[in-house]
Amino acid sequence: MSNRIAIRFAALQAAKRKALVPFVTAGDPSLEATVPVMHALVKAGADVLELGVPFSDPMADGPVIQRSSERAIERGAGLRYVLEAVAAFRRGDRDTPVVLMGYLNPVEMRGATAFAQAAAEAGVDGVLLVDLPPEEAGPTRAAFNAAGLQLISLVAPTTSPARLARAATESQGYLYYVSFAGVTGAGKLDTGEVLAKAGELRRLATVPVLVGFGIRDAASAAALAPAADGVVVGSALVEALAAADSPDDAAARAAAFLAPLRAALDA
Repeated sequence: MSNRIAIRFAALQAAKRKALVPFVTAGDPSLEATVPVMHALVKAGADVLELGVPFSDPMADGPVIQRSSERAIERGAGLRYVLEAVAAFRRGDRDTPVVLMGYLNPVEMRGATAFAQAAAEAGVDGVLLVDLPPEEAGPTRAAFNAAGLQLISLVAPTTSPARLARAATESQGYLYYVSFAGVTGAGKLDTGEVLAKAGELRRLATVPVLVGFGIRDAASAAALAPAADGVVVGSALVEALAAADSPDDAAARAAAFLAPLRAALDA
């Protein structure tokens, strides 16, 4: 199944470049800032955008993204808003892949088929559901694939060998490797261990492998990039945007944060 994600990773591979994938919460630091921030991140070197769907109980997320999600919900950033933001972004950018990252509840509330159709119509390319067990993912994946969406898998250092092998063969788009056992934005990276495990996963996987959780700056991005096809940065970026006082300020902060990571990966 070829979509923007496959096209983008094929281009990166051909150019021998690492993917830079920033995560931001839809609706934070303001409802008006989401689309300008998305465009600013692309201009600063983002290859794929992960857009967090605000959720009331984000159990995999640390305090920075939890608070971001809470602020977005208070502003009214529900699923309809998220999809409207993607559609607005698509009017100015037809090429950059957009992946929704979140939890199963909003999908089940709407129904997987209806959710997938609405997301695909808005211009979403893939979905990463943190709390969807691989053993139960079949029906959701089928509904997503029917609409042209890819279901992206997530694995961690604590993932069993059997689940790891399953994720390596079943994942679509890319495989997200969580660099340590814990919540987003927490923990101290053991770079050597991450390099070894991500490298092993890369040998098994049928899609590109990205490393996320714990990447805060250009140095950590560059340190982990050799093991993977790219890196995901979330909490540190969300934190950098939190104090923005206007959409323009948020966009400027996003670009200023991401540009050094892009430079470090390209170096």
